Amino acid sequence: MKFISTEKAPAAIGPYSQAVSANGLLFTSGQIALTAEGALLEGDVSAQTDQVFANLLAVLEAAACSPSDVIKCTVFLQDLGDFAVVNEIYAEWFGQHRPARACVEVAGLPKGVAVEIEAIAQIPS
Repeated sequence: MKFISTEKAPAAIGPYSQAVSANGLLFTSGQIALTAEGALLEGDVSAQTDQVFANLLAVLEAAACSPSDVIKCTVFLQDLGDFAVVNEIYAEWFGQHRPARACVEVAGLPKGVAVEIEAIAQIPS
C-alpha cells in the first residue's frame, strides 16, 4: 500500500490521504471545490464541479494515472436537481471513456459544497 499526495490538489482536511494505491488500483478520497491552496471556491455547481475535476486530475497524475484509467466514480450531490449540469461536465472531462458510476443525493457535504466526487482507477503497469 502506498499513500499518494500532491501539492497540486488541496491537502486532506481530516485524518485521511488524498489517495491510496494498493494491488494495482488507486482509490481517491472525495474531492470538493477547494483550490490547491485549500481555499473554498465560491461559485455555482458548474464552477465547483470544474474545480473538483481539476483536483481529481492532480491526484490521478500524482499516481501516474489519467482519466482514461478511471474504473468507477461516485458522485455525491447536495441537490439531485444539479445532476444535468454535473453530468455534462463529467461527460466532457471523460470524453469517450465511460467508467462505471454511482450518483447520490446527500443531506450535506463538507464545507457546504454542492458536489463531491471520488474515483477508483487502475494504475498503468
